[in-house]
Amino acid sequence: MGESAFRFGRFSLDMRERQLRRDGQCVSVSGRYLDALALLVRESGALVTKERLHEEVWRGIPVTDEALTQCVRTLRRELGDNASDPRFIETVPKHGYRFIAPVEQGETPAPAGGPSPTPGGAGSKSAGRDWHLIARLAAAGAGGGLLAGLIGGLGYGFAAAVAQPGEGLSIVLVLILITALVAALGAGGVACGIAAAGFGAGRQGSSIIAGGAAGGLIVGAIVKLLGLDAFELLVGRSPGDITGAGEGALLGAAVGLAARWGLRSSRPALSAQRLAAPALAGGLAGLVVPLLGGEMMGGSLALLAQHFPQSRLRLDALGRLFGENGFGPITQMATGALEGALFATCIVGAMLLALKRGDQRPPEPVAVPVP
Repeated sequence: MGESAFRFGRFSLDMRERQLRRDGQCVSVSGRYLDALALLVRESGALVTKERLHEEVWRGIPVTDEALTQCVRTLRRELGDNASDPRFIETVPKHGYRFIAPVEQGETPAPAGGPSPTPGGAGSKSAGRDWHLIARLAAAGAGGGLLAGLIGGLGYGFAAAVAQPGEGLSIVLVLILITALVAALGAGGVACGIAAAGFGAGRQGSSIIAGGAAGGLIVGAIVKLLGLDAFELLVGRSPGDITGAGEGALLGAAVGLAARWGLRSSRPALSAQRLAAPALAGGLAGLVVPLLGGEMMGGSLALLAQHFPQSRLRLDALGRLFGENGFGPITQMATGALEGALFATCIVGAMLLALKRGDQRPPEPVAVPVP
């Protein structure tokens, strides 16, 4: 058959765009497994032998039957299917497999049970579910940023409390509050940009990095503008070039780079391997920011202490850890790398958890047409 778009149950398969969607939400499947699913769907109701799958999907590459079994097992998991009571893929012992769900063909795939969505249409069922997912991921990212801010604020708070032992508790609490608020706002913007770029109407994976950068840039600019205005209003002078749009864009792009791989995997789950990418990308971004003349959170706090010497904020203890007298360039790079790694890891980790919870909901029954 020459058709490239199919609908079955809650799913749509568009081989022209090479996308599998569930309720309009993209389900990431590896290229070879997607080819196997397309072959089964095109031959719906007919037996597809193991030999044909090897020949047309693996194209003569020698593989064992276990590779084919793993392929079908993965497809069933993504479809919410069960080998013992199949609704989509039926095993024909010793011969092959058969796709048993009713299949509709069409040029433009649409969510089952509804009309084709118009691009960006507010009333589209698919678009509505996409925006629900975007909101869920943005909220999860903000929560991850909040956690990163709490941890970072605790560290900076203890460092500042060393210089003010009699008032340590109040300093720690204030710094935790400030860093948690800023990190949550920044993370929410970055996560929203990533989710909108990766799971919106277009769902183009290459735009996830740009989405993260845009979200970080916008929120960073707003936070900096409000922060500088607040200081001008309250104390009559600016604390200097605190963290803002440029730093937010760079860090957001780094988070997007890590999320592009982690969030679009066919198995969204927390693991050391999945969290290594955001830790590395965020750490490198946090290291580069001070090299480019920017400020991460620690650098911004050091600027506040420098411009307002009468304040009780002192971070010299951190500088001494790195052999510097004060919050010097080495300290800025080291703390920036730690901040970036923590920020990116918490955001991507929280978004992975949100995706995993969404994927674990029980599948809805498939509507079978009555003859």
